[in-house]
Amino acid sequence: MKNLLAATFVTVIGSSIAMAGPSGHGDESKGHGGGGHSDMMETGMPGKASQVNRMIMVTMSETDDGEMIFTPSDFEIKKGETIRFMVTNKGELEHEFILDTLERNAMHKEAMAQQMETHRSPNAITLEPGEKGEIIWTFSNPGTFEVACLIPGHYESGMFGKVAVN
Repeated sequence: MKNLLAATFVTVIGSSIAMAGPSGHGDESKGHGGGGHSDMMETGMPGKASQVNRMIMVTMSETDDGEMIFTPSDFEIKKGETIRFMVTNKGELEHEFILDTLERNAMHKEAMAQQMETHRSPNAITLEPGEKGEIIWTFSNPGTFEVACLIPGHYESGMFGKVAVN
């Protein structure tokens, strides 16, 4: 019985750690570049400034009718391309830009609903109103991914978009 409990505990802890990284949560970051996050994710991996192929300007804001939006909200990327996302929060609320799979964003959205945290990882940035930041990302794998703001209520108000990597 002790061995069964120990194995269950290790499995649960291991699963929790695997779910947390490399898009784990931190408590003070306003940008990307958390240590030890060089492992490749399904969306790709952190890119190098010297290898940027293209820069995409992204604005986060709210509309008069209560929508929360990314402009642009959909992105076409070529497999292997390294993108510098220049993100500006032109809204009146804190917003975040998280690049991940639909499934991982759904898991993170659920976690964010339970306890408010900011993200500290190379594929995410949290910005206060008026702040600017960047994410440099190399898209190593084809597929359809998502950018999202997972602050409670923001995703439901329209703050997500599609990233198509061909």
